[in-house]
Amino acid sequence: MAAMALPDSITTCLSQPVHYAICKLGFEKKDTYDINNVLSGNGEVCWQAVTEHMCYLESDQSVDYIKSIRSLGPVCESVNFYFKSLSKEQFVIQYASWFHWTNCTEVFLEVFDVLQYTQTTEIALGLMKLTSCLERALGDVYLLKGNDCPFLLRDLLASEQLADVFGQAVMNVLRVFIGSPHGLNLRNVLWHGFASPQEIPAKYCAMLLLLTAGLGQLLQTYLLQTKDLNDEILSIAEELVKSSSFVLKTMLPFWNASLTAFRKSRYADSVILLLPQLEAGLRLLFATTNKCPNRLLTAESSAFYTTFDEMLAKHLDNEEVNQLPVVLEEPAMESVLKVFYGFVIVDFLWDFLNHQEGPRIRDRLSHGEINLETFPREVANQIIGFAITILCRFSDEDMCSFQEHMVLKPLMNCASCYRSRFHPISRLKKQVLECMKSIHLWPELPIVPEEQVEKIKRLEANAEADTLILMISEIISQLQHYMPQNFCSSDDPINSVLTERLLVELCDTRICTLYSPRPVLEVVVVLRRISAQCHQVSQQVIAGAGLRYTQWVNKTLRSRQRHNYRRMLNSIKFLSPVLRLILLLITLELVSVHSVCKKNLFDYQQYLKFLKSVLQYTENLVTYTSPEKNKWDETTELTKKTLIKIRKISDGKLMLMHLAT
Repeated sequence: MAAMALPDSITTCLSQPVHYAICKLGFEKKDTYDINNVLSGNGEVCWQAVTEHMCYLESDQSVDYIKSIRSLGPVCESVNFYFKSLSKEQFVIQYASWFHWTNCTEVFLEVFDVLQYTQTTEIALGLMKLTSCLERALGDVYLLKGNDCPFLLRDLLASEQLADVFGQAVMNVLRVFIGSPHGLNLRNVLWHGFASPQEIPAKYCAMLLLLTAGLGQLLQTYLLQTKDLNDEILSIAEELVKSSSFVLKTMLPFWNASLTAFRKSRYADSVILLLPQLEAGLRLLFATTNKCPNRLLTAESSAFYTTFDEMLAKHLDNEEVNQLPVVLEEPAMESVLKVFYGFVIVDFLWDFLNHQEGPRIRDRLSHGEINLETFPREVANQIIGFAITILCRFSDEDMCSFQEHMVLKPLMNCASCYRSRFHPISRLKKQVLECMKSIHLWPELPIVPEEQVEKIKRLEANAEADTLILMISEIISQLQHYMPQNFCSSDDPINSVLTERLLVELCDTRICTLYSPRPVLEVVVVLRRISAQCHQVSQQVIAGAGLRYTQWVNKTLRSRQRHNYRRMLNSIKFLSPVLRLILLLITLELVSVHSVCKKNLFDYQQYLKFLKSVLQYTENLVTYTSPEKNKWDETTELTKKTLIKIRKISDGKLMLMHLAT
């Protein structure tokens, strides 16, 4: 059989759209991207800065691969230049430990070597090996959460298990590069022989190298939050206890006994031994920094002695500023662990000891409110880990070897990223997202087909709903200036803006929770009540719609109940966007409240009056949508009046978000 002759004109095996995506799309933006935006001072990946470059379709909020590739192009270019600027020794010091999770560290170090040169074949080979090792490593992570790892890479990357560990936004970034036929799909075009060496840009190989290291950082943090501290870290802790200025030498036996108890799984004993020593160490710092050495000793029964409550307060009893939080928040300059920037020790202490909705560990243990036999390992793990970070904060920089730096680095990274979980602001964020998840269930509610609803009534109801939806769209347009740019849309503002993804991004904004002024806390109290009412409305609608549908199908509804059910179906059309709008307003106001109150820029009483009117609306909604009332006509009229009020306030720029800009 004669060999088939291929025409010389075939220069690529990539289809036109794939060739455009890989070879051109990521080069269209000519911006120079600052590498410091995606890397912290110690070389760790700032994932939020990376995920901000992701774009999503307005229709269903799925990834817009074309726009995302275009947006990420300059970032990849910057990463490639950054790696070229590092020596092999610098790269190993900064990143080698973050590849250990793959069990293929040497492969990733080889890829770094390849990037230093322009040999396209070697880059393609390096990328093939990188994607192979990464896929296996991700499969191992999947098995931490579930069984039967997906066979296909695209299914693995789309799994809930990996999203639980790394976060959905991070997995979306990864799918731009590998695993989706709509993205660059680098793994498949190479492993199936479609791409020639010169068609694979080196910058994508560099970006995947950095993303793999970043995944290692996220995994370490996840494991520290869910697993025990290992023996290596505990051994270092025993050495730190001996050298840290935080520990009174006479108290060494307590510290050692606490660590020993943890090793033996006596978690309650470990924490009982440790908490008084944390208090003693902080009291030492408190007395030193505030220049009141007399407060270090135990007072007589007739005198006041220094406890956690006073040590964590903003002011001393003489109204002077407490210097302890100031010292604790200072970066550990040139100290044993340079990752210790912005560490929120005081936030952690408030969370675990003081906040009313927190575990209040010390109080509950000391007053016998906790079963010692079933004390949670996870709580002991976090408190011991927290104690280790304080020991490091106040240790001689020469006491740890370089290897120990690497062992403690994930723990310190976890600590430095800590955000309050039990402050009222944090609880409000949680409430908002839980309510949004509830509302997201509405499209799945069983409803009677529209053709079964009386035509005249249906047309009248649709007109009312359309009017309210138009008002919501107008309000969204007024608010778009205060949202992230990738959520601004005029085509379908309700479905493209009022999304769970937007609320997640807004709730991820760092808000100062420590020593929140009274006006902030009062505003947050009202916002929490509004959010709680919205959630109750959502739950009532879900329960009511399900019940009425079943009764309709079974033909057990009386005539009046059938009419009422039709009005409910109409109300659901506008109630979902109304509740989502209120959640958006809550979140935007929350992001702005601290800065506005601090600058004293608004009429506090007038603003509270507005918030309480929204609260009144949501409370009335709870009543009207309850199974006992079912007042859907009243719901429509009340909603119209409230939207008019919100539109007026927003148009007059009287909300906190307006004043904060």
